Amino acid sequence: MSTVDSASLLIDGPWEHRHVAANGARFHVALAGPDDRDVPLVVLLHGVPQFWWAWRHQLPVLADAGYRVAAMDLRGTGGSDKPPQGYDVPTMAADVAGVIQSLGAADAVIVGSGTGGEIAWATTGLHPDRVRAVGALAAPHPLDTRGHPRTVRAAALRRLAFMQLPSLPERALMSGDLVARLLHEWGGAPGWLDARAEGMYRAAARVPFAAHSQMEQLRWLVRSMPRPDGRRYHAALEDDARPLPVLQVHGGRDGLRPATRAALSKDTAARAASRYQFELLRQVGHFPAEEAPDRVNDLLVTWLAEVAPV
Repeated sequence: MSTVDSASLLIDGPWEHRHVAANGARFHVALAGPDDRDVPLVVLLHGVPQFWWAWRHQLPVLADAGYRVAAMDLRGTGGSDKPPQGYDVPTMAADVAGVIQSLGAADAVIVGSGTGGEIAWATTGLHPDRVRAVGALAAPHPLDTRGHPRTVRAAALRRLAFMQLPSLPERALMSGDLVARLLHEWGGAPGWLDARAEGMYRAAARVPFAAHSQMEQLRWLVRSMPRPDGRRYHAALEDDARPLPVLQVHGGRDGLRPATRAALSKDTAARAASRYQFELLRQVGHFPAEEAPDRVNDLLVTWLAEVAPV
């Protein structure tokens, strides 16, 4: 199957597309809201297998609420650079901190979904001065994940094991049906994935080097657990003592992780929070911002008014 030019993913809408330099690379962001550096900045981080467009429902709503909003293509995805290395979470957290600085803000509210949620948690722990508050959708705190590895469903574990193989997952993303399978298996709201959205995510996986980059991100999350780099990462998060406001949202039908409160330990998240809010969306899966955009928008606007008033 032919590759896709990343420029085709710069979809028109009530936002502008910009490229900014950070952490030795160039990153694409979709920007909406006032062009005023005194206005609170909200940075949105997508998960695998998504790109910035996953936040299309939130960008205009948060902008209308008065916020400056940046939906970022993470390293290796969409219109951002795709270097051969740097897909460990600490490096990607440094990318986010650098983008915040490049956008002229002292700090930002960071909202991440899925693997983007892991990066949001990591940025909070590793670059606390750049973070005003953190929202995590379908993303337990990394220390809770490490302490409760069985929170991942058996079917998802088998899928993650397949992704550890060389080359085969990349081929399945680019020319097979792995993108659609991930979206359908991990999602939970019936009918949420329409033909256009599936086509957009399939196209994003065919941008040169994007499939490999996203697989490398997932491989690091799995393989680093017993390694020194993974232990250093988790130790750095354990040392983080600055409390911040936290919003944690989980879907009751998440195909990656069960949605029971027992499976999602609140100990770490609550300890990391100056104020903590947990929301369970019962009819939603692993992609809350797309599966239940109106509900997520209401939660974010209300929460932001409390933690980062305009």
